[in-house]
Amino acid sequence: MANEAYPCPCDIGHRLEYGGMGHEVQVEHIKAYVTKSPVDAGKAVIVIQDIFGWQLPNTRYMADMISGNGYTTIVPDFFVGQEPWDPSGDWSIFPEWLKTRNARKIDREITAVLKYLKQQCHAQRIGLVGFCWGGIAVHHLMMKYSEFRAGVSVYGIVKDSEDIYNLKNPTLFIFAENDAVIPLENVSCLAIFSLLIYSEKETLSLRLECKWQHCKVEYQIKTFSGQTHGFVHRKREDCSSADKPYIDEARRNLIEWLNKYM
Repeated sequence: MANEAYPCPCDIGHRLEYGGMGHEVQVEHIKAYVTKSPVDAGKAVIVIQDIFGWQLPNTRYMADMISGNGYTTIVPDFFVGQEPWDPSGDWSIFPEWLKTRNARKIDREITAVLKYLKQQCHAQRIGLVGFCWGGIAVHHLMMKYSEFRAGVSVYGIVKDSEDIYNLKNPTLFIFAENDAVIPLENVSCLAIFSLLIYSEKETLSLRLECKWQHCKVEYQIKTFSGQTHGFVHRKREDCSSADKPYIDEARRNLIEWLNKYM
């Protein structure tokens, strides 16, 4: 689920067998998974879960990967104790389940996490990375909070707001070409400067006109050829030699975006 206008079910993909390098803490009314950076640079990233919850090993793996690049990372339980979606659940009740887990109503949790990062982790520069449900949250938060230096929304999209381009700080959007949840026409409607479709043979750049072309912050959309929803964090790197370059590239882009703006 990463498109508010079309909350289609998504497959969990490859659930990693991964224990994690961090530890769980209590942050006011919510639990969270925290990994301290090996280098104290005063930088932190809030990693926002997908529908499968804050304890999904894949999300913790991504948080630890980001941490290894110089950021303290935190994966809060934005469902606040409510059960994550069960991959074997009945998808017919998914829309009802989603009503109590609104990706754009997490301000109380964000306030608590920001306070924790500043007071307990001495973070001075804070960014966001979110996957699927968390991608929607990142898009929303980057329109609302100027405090976040950079954001990366991975297959997440806000569509029902008139100010979807009113970003406060640089934001990178990563999408998959063959995403059944977010069709390419939904991706193209976001483009301010260009839609980039990457393939092994060539890079196609499509320049689109948009009334938001005067947006004053950096904003980039990257759509990866042949990939499907969840490819960045719910596909194993060794699952396919054809997919691995795209997985690696997307993860590298994520880190490079954070490094550039934080």
